[in-house]
Amino acid sequence: MIYRYRVLKEYHHDPTAFTQGLLHEKDDILLESTGHYGRSTVRRVDLNSGRPIDVQRVPEEHFAEGLHLHKGKLHLLTWKSPFGMTFEKKTLSHTGNFSTGLKDGWGLTGNGTHLIATDSGSSLFYLNPTTLTSEREVPVTFDGKPVRWLNELEFIGGEVWANIFMRECVARINPESGKVRGWVLLHGLRQNLLHQRSEGHSRVDVLNGIAWDGVGQRLFVTGKYWPKLYELKVYEAGTVAPEDLAEMQRLCLVPTGWNV
Repeated sequence: MIYRYRVLKEYHHDPTAFTQGLLHEKDDILLESTGHYGRSTVRRVDLNSGRPIDVQRVPEEHFAEGLHLHKGKLHLLTWKSPFGMTFEKKTLSHTGNFSTGLKDGWGLTGNGTHLIATDSGSSLFYLNPTTLTSEREVPVTFDGKPVRWLNELEFIGGEVWANIFMRECVARINPESGKVRGWVLLHGLRQNLLHQRSEGHSRVDVLNGIAWDGVGQRLFVTGKYWPKLYELKVYEAGTVAPEDLAEMQRLCLVPTGWNV
């Protein structure tokens, strides 16, 4: 299935934030992790203004990645490492560390019982909620081909939604089989921001950031160094016909010769 979008509302987003993880906490409050060595943070953000309310800096030797809230604790992955950090939700104070046992840390979400992580490859890894080590690996495929570079994640309606790094597609993944059920095509959002570079936003990087408000049924997306965050309505736009498979692969899959 192919899905397209309609923008319902635009919000300000910190254009200096290299967004790595994004989630909805409550009401009009988001939680976000931002990356880069020496500049990584975990922050609480006011949705309406885009301004950080609380900021916890990550030690400069770590490059923050995916973020997930599980039973009052925020868990953070780090790039090119199995190392992770835990923060107390209310104060964002650093309370502990963990190791996933994975080669890398990219996206992080959860299904209520387990945390679900990615490591730059084409698999979902189910993490034990107590030890935060990997217990199970589920390869992700589309038309029998591996879906690489699964980045920022969100668990929505029984599916794992995954940004594909360097692509403007979000994969909707069956969390048990790993098969991609559909693609949300988000082409146009970044291009519109690039046209606004004259407004001073010169560093508009890739799409990365999905947050779901389960109570309000609101979907939010943003990207690295994006000056805006969008509330979207996603709708069905048809199935992928056999003759369109090659085009979908071109749009949404990362070429095998590409390396991080």
